[in-house]
Amino acid sequence: MGQQATPVRTAGLGKAVGPEPTAVSGAVLLLPGGEEASVRRPSLVRAAIFVRSLGRRLARAGRAEGLAVHTVHYRYRGWNGGEAHLAADAEWAAAEVVRRYGDVPVCLVGVDMGGRAALRAGGHEAVNSVVALAPWLPEEDVAAPAEPVKQLVGRRVLIVHGTNDERTDPELSFRFAARAKKVNREVCRFEVHSDGHGLHGHRDEVIALSTDFAMGALFGCPVSRPVEDALAAPPPIGLRMPLATDFGRSLRR
Repeated sequence: MGQQATPVRTAGLGKAVGPEPTAVSGAVLLLPGGEEASVRRPSLVRAAIFVRSLGRRLARAGRAEGLAVHTVHYRYRGWNGGEAHLAADAEWAAAEVVRRYGDVPVCLVGVDMGGRAALRAGGHEAVNSVVALAPWLPEEDVAAPAEPVKQLVGRRVLIVHGTNDERTDPELSFRFAARAKKVNREVCRFEVHSDGHGLHGHRDEVIALSTDFAMGALFGCPVSRPVEDALAAPPPIGLRMPLATDFGRSLRR
């Protein structure tokens, strides 16, 4: 039997999280996790919990600023090698935001394989910022090109990773951040000590950090001192910033 053809599907945007603003002035696109290789349909339930919590927090924080928050519905569950389906769907979603709302800034917020998609699609002209949470990044291979970073020039980038992550290697995200920092000073990375892949132990702090960062990048809102320090610090300091266990409790949001 011949190789089965990849089914033809289209990506989509979920409905806006919370009340959609009358006038949209910025957008967050939520990119759930996925798999390395699969042409099955994505599991919405599997991706829902963390992404929904983050989306609700972002929507509340940005309501007065005119923030629209949508989850991207991928065509396929997998990245699928050179097809990079999840990144292509993220780029499509950024273009769809422009079509719907006009020339507004977009922040890509991805989890796991969605983090890789956010970083790869960050070069879209509508994107001004990227948040990658526990991003899945490929092992470094001298025979293959390194994961690209030049597309992130001119964007503000936040990477967050648990130090005990056994699914996605935190050292790979540190090395990626170090290469990205060489071409773009607006890169920072926070480490969540003793937390694993799902960031369950410090979920509230991670959501507060992501919200603080996105609001600053999209609307010029003042960011917290830890984010300021991480962006300003030279590597490796600004790329190994510890996330405080009480981060977010003192933020005025």
